[in-house]
Amino acid sequence: MRNPLASVAARWTPRPETVRRAALAALVMSVVIVVTGGAVRLTGSGLGCDTWPKCSDESLVATSEMGFHGAIEFGNRLMAYVVSAAAGWFIVAARSVKPRRRSLTRLGWAQFWVIAFNGVLGGITVLTELNPFIVASHFLAAMALLTVTTVSWVRAREGDGPPRPLVGVPVRRAVAGLTLLAAALVIVGTGVTGSGKHAGDDSEIERMPFDWDTITRIHSALAWLVVLGTLAIWLGLRVVDAPPAVLARARDLLLVLLAQGVIGYVQYFLDEPELLVGMHLLGATLVWIATLRLLLSTREREGAPPTDDPPAPAPPPLTTVS
Repeated sequence: MRNPLASVAARWTPRPETVRRAALAALVMSVVIVVTGGAVRLTGSGLGCDTWPKCSDESLVATSEMGFHGAIEFGNRLMAYVVSAAAGWFIVAARSVKPRRRSLTRLGWAQFWVIAFNGVLGGITVLTELNPFIVASHFLAAMALLTVTTVSWVRAREGDGPPRPLVGVPVRRAVAGLTLLAAALVIVGTGVTGSGKHAGDDSEIERMPFDWDTITRIHSALAWLVVLGTLAIWLGLRVVDAPPAVLARARDLLLVLLAQGVIGYVQYFLDEPELLVGMHLLGATLVWIATLRLLLSTREREGAPPTDDPPAPAPPPLTTVS
């Protein structure tokens, strides 16, 4: 007997554009769940549902007695199902495409398992009453999902041949180092939030034992290193006449970083207003996506990516004149 995925694949062959759209939908929803999770924290709704997996001891869902905070927290829980549906659509599309692309299917299942893990981690966050280190882990797991969905989206637009480098070894090493710096920037950013004033609930919540001004300055220093590193890579790519796609990805990252830096400094000097913190959180996802796109643009997959165009007609046979 076939499993359900194999049965669907036997009866349906999605267009390559459908697979790419499914990958993009999963990516967009992974950004949305980060932003809605931030909204839970910034509205003080982290304990709007005070237990897990139910919303309260008496109810599986939020009730009117729980008010605004209960609705926000429970709404974020429901968003996890929307994210799961997007990942499920990608899994089905990737499994059904012809010829079969096993790498895409594996990436789809990776999305599913990260979502499941983060759902449990979200429950632990509530049960530990918003322990800041668990909250930070919950966010980093969401960024792990963002990583997988970004890679899935890029891979859905490529062929399946072995990767071929488009730039030299020094540039590839520089971009890899920049990616590690950007990852450190995101991790330290959780320390800034975890020691700041947005604890996620109106009650007295434990904070990370960091001096907020000090951890913020470390975060700012890392941000400047990432910006200067990106600028150096962009200039270096222009000097070596790198392929336009690689140069464009470096430019995109530089622009996103500059916008994110402006938001970061404004929110710092205005004492972390909720709206700007939410925008900075969205910016963090865009910075990470742009970083991964730059990293992946330094190589290409041999073989043309799948297209929806019909095959070109065969040339007419050659004839000889006797």
